[in-house]
Amino acid sequence: MLASERHALELDAADPLPARRAEFCVPPVGTSGASAGEAAYLAGNSLGLQPKALRARLGTELDDWARFGVEGHTEATRPWLPYHELLRGPAARLVGARPEEVVVMNSLTINLHLLMVSFYRPTPRRHAIVIEDSAFPSDSYAVRSQAAFHGFDPGEAIVRLAPRPGEAALRTDDVVRFLSEEGERVALVLLGAVNYFTGELFDIDAITAAGQAAGAVVGWDLAHAAGNVPLRLHDSGADWAAWCSYKYLNAGPGSLAGVFVHERHLADRGLPKFAGWWSTDQRTRFEMAPVVTPVDTADSWQVSNPPILAMAPVLLSLEMFDQSGMPALRAKSVRLTGYLESLLDEMCAVATRRGAPAVITPRDPERRGAQLSVRISGRDVGPLTRRLRGEFGVYADARRPDVIRLAPVPMYNTFHDCWRAATALAAVLDA
Repeated sequence: MLASERHALELDAADPLPARRAEFCVPPVGTSGASAGEAAYLAGNSLGLQPKALRARLGTELDDWARFGVEGHTEATRPWLPYHELLRGPAARLVGARPEEVVVMNSLTINLHLLMVSFYRPTPRRHAIVIEDSAFPSDSYAVRSQAAFHGFDPGEAIVRLAPRPGEAALRTDDVVRFLSEEGERVALVLLGAVNYFTGELFDIDAITAAGQAAGAVVGWDLAHAAGNVPLRLHDSGADWAAWCSYKYLNAGPGSLAGVFVHERHLADRGLPKFAGWWSTDQRTRFEMAPVVTPVDTADSWQVSNPPILAMAPVLLSLEMFDQSGMPALRAKSVRLTGYLESLLDEMCAVATRRGAPAVITPRDPERRGAQLSVRISGRDVGPLTRRLRGEFGVYADARRPDVIRLAPVPMYNTFHDCWRAATALAAVLDA
């Protein structure tokens, strides 16, 4: 029998960082009366919840557009012309960078391509791109298309590092060993700092150092790391990174992404870049010159006029992360994930007809973020997750054929959410 509901509620009452659940729109469950309530939403690693304050924030921008028209670029409540600069400081704090090293723009895969224009410079001798075998498909498609664009066979150029036999997660040590032994043919290392499938957190410092020692450029996909784990991009020495903001950052479906470029590259005029109006120095932008005036910040990788209605949710999110602080959120994440793990272990220990469920995420809290992936052998998890939601109000993510991902997000999830998820999963598997 799993730990009691009362114990979960006591943990919530005593926790030093209360969840900000009341500040988010949590999907409802039930219809009316005693059955009505809120979901236990553990799918924030796919799409974060909407902050309740967002409606008013967007309303301000819409009101300013209605009131000022084009003059809103300089006269809006938050003038649109320099709007993206409001995000620079909090985005830099979120990922452990210097303000001039970051910019919020575009979507994640677009940014990966723009950065690879600059940092994937293959030669016949050194053209391999290293990714993890379980990389998110979009990353796989992006690097394969880049290799092909440069005239290389993607099947040969893309190196997919797999876990050891019998293991689910790729180890940092194995990445470092590969780079030490075969790094002379690697042009670019591009790994997900937190793997979307297993929840594995790589050692960014160690892999960055190993890749650069081998002569490769090292970039990071932070889609599942930004807002999930503390980051030190500048100090790590990573060449570049990109992230999205619709998962742990709660900025809305398809919301704007972020870019980091280490300061040592910012003034390098030899780097190729695709340019547009927002790549040029803002002090001369309206001179309408035919040639870009370079800037020595990450803004140099911008192309287009920032979309204000899409930028407003990201700004609100970054403000919330500044208020809570990543150290406190990470500590809460470790507590929540550890508690959920204990419940899942208890469930697995008494498994009978349940298809031998097993947590495949690393056990060491230092090797994972706010996610536990559960493999349920011999079961199609699609119907299972539909039952979790429909019968128990628990949102989880299915990675077919046999893995369910549960993400206890510290910004809004509770110990009680974790208890609900584990007891619901036990009930569904026993049925």
